[in-house]
Parts: sequence; C-alpha cells; structure tokens
Amino acid sequence: MPFVDYYATLGLGRNASADDIKKAYRKLARKHHPDVNPGDNQANLKFQQLSEAYEVLGNEQNRRKYDTYGENWKQAESFGNARQSRQSQGSQEQGYTYSGDFGGDDFSDFFESMFGGAKGRGARQTSYKGQDYASELHLGLRDILQTHKRTLTVNSKTIRITVPAGVANGQVIKLTGYGAPGVNGGPAGDLFITFVITPDAEFKRLGDDLYKGVDIDVFTAILGGDITVETLSGKVKLKIVPGTQNGAKARLKGKGVPVYKNEGQFGDLIITYTVKIPTDLNERQKLILSDIAKNWTP
Repeated sequence: MPFVDYYATLGLGRNASADDIKKAYRKLARKHHPDVNPGDNQANLKFQQLSEAYEVLGNEQNRRKYDTYGENWKQAESFGNARQSRQSQGSQEQGYTYSGDFGGDDFSDFFESMFGGAKGRGARQTSYKGQDYASELHLGLRDILQTHKRTLTVNSKTIRITVPAGVANGQVIKLTGYGAPGVNGGPAGDLFITFVITPDAEFKRLGDDLYKGVDIDVFTAILGGDITVETLSGKVKLKIVPGTQNGAKARLKGKGVPVYKNEGQFGDLIITYTVKIPTDLNERQKLILSDIAKNWTP
C-alpha cells in the first residue's frame, strides 16, 4: 500500500504546531462530514482520510513515532524493543555484528534488517502485523429494519459488507485481514467499522424499543375515539378510551426495531399522548363549555 502523507492530507507542513493540526482538522472535517454531504462518496472518503490523519498527528506520541518511522510507525514499539535487545546482546548473528551504540549508518542498517531491507549478510527479518484501519458507516433508523448489503470505501479500497438488522448506534464490527498489509510477510491488519445511526425526527430509540409522541384533541381525550398512528412498518389504528389523560401511554407490541441477530423478534413502540387544548374557540363554543363547567362536579 502506498505511503500516506498525513501532513499533506491536512494541508500542513511537517513543522505544524499541535494547534495548527487541530484547527486544520476541524475546518476540513466540517467541510467533508457525511452529514453535510449526504450521498457524496468522495466527501465520505475524504472525511475518513482526515480522521485517520488526525488520529496520528493529533496525538503527540503517535506523531513522534510517525515522524521517525513513517508508514511503519505502528511497529515502532516492537522495533525499539528489538533494538534494545540487540544492543544488550552485543553479539554476532550469522556474520552481522550488533554491538555498542548505533551511529547513523548502523541505525539505518539495523532498521532495514528489521523492516525488510535486509542489509548485511544473513540478516534475520521479523514479521509484523499490518496497521489496523477504522471507519464509520452512517445509517438512518429505517436502514436497520432489515439485513442488507452496503458498500463503503476505506483507504481507496471498496468493501462490501452485510449490515445486520437491529444494529445499534456505536456498535463495532471487525473484518479480519482488511487492514494494511503486514511487514515481512506478517498478517494484514484488521478493519473496525463503527455504525453511526442518525437520530430520527419522529422516533426515539432506546434498546429495541421506540418512543413516539402523538397529539390528540381534548374532545377525543374526553369522549374517546379512533386515531391513526404512523409506525416504522406502516399505519395502525388506535382506540382512545374516554377520559384519556395528558401523558398517558400506549404500548404497541412488536412495532419497535428488530432484535439484533434474533430473526423475527422485535421491540415495542411506546406512544405518549399529548392532549391539545383548543385556542380558537368562538363565543358560542365558549358559552357551551362554560355552562358545562358550571354544572360539572369533579
């Protein structure tokens, strides 16, 4: 995989300050965020690249490793341990000598022997797992009602995955071997995908249950009647019992979201009624209500 210049991704030079990096990331992330560019795959890819760059350069320790080891910064700790071990041994291995402190040329030789250059006769190559990747998949509430296929692009590679019905916001799945290639024949890294469920304007989700507010007029609340309510699976008719109070609730069994990896099982939809008081009564209607109030005994 080609080397990714994270400084170039953020439009910065290598001498950029931590504050410069933060400001550049925030500015570009706002511009390319999927919520600002719905359906724009190029913007989504750019946002993923920006997030990856900031994950490295926005962390002081990660940045230091990246500046020193470049694309192999993830293996820096393993390399450091191996180097320390070689220095302490001060011994010869198959004709190549590791002893004392490393000068510039010695350091380069040893680095290349560890990461694939193999300078020096018979240098032993150490295998390392490739870097893990992370990505996000943004979905609407209605997108998780059925198991389906989705395609996303990670590091210029198109990946087709199965989205299980009922997946939760923030849930992470791992695709083994879909990360960066390994070093010196090591296994490829993994890909971690985080599902981001966009809040719905009509329904609120808690677990497998959905919550929704429904307005009813005061006369239906007092006298009772039928109303039609929209659910995620279509319209249903509900019977309002006489004397329904403001804030009363009704539970619709099986009208919530699918239970994750439990085919055929669903949560419930909980309706909360809000009784609306009329504000545009004419004089005759007010007199009728006034007469009722005079003769009404609580």
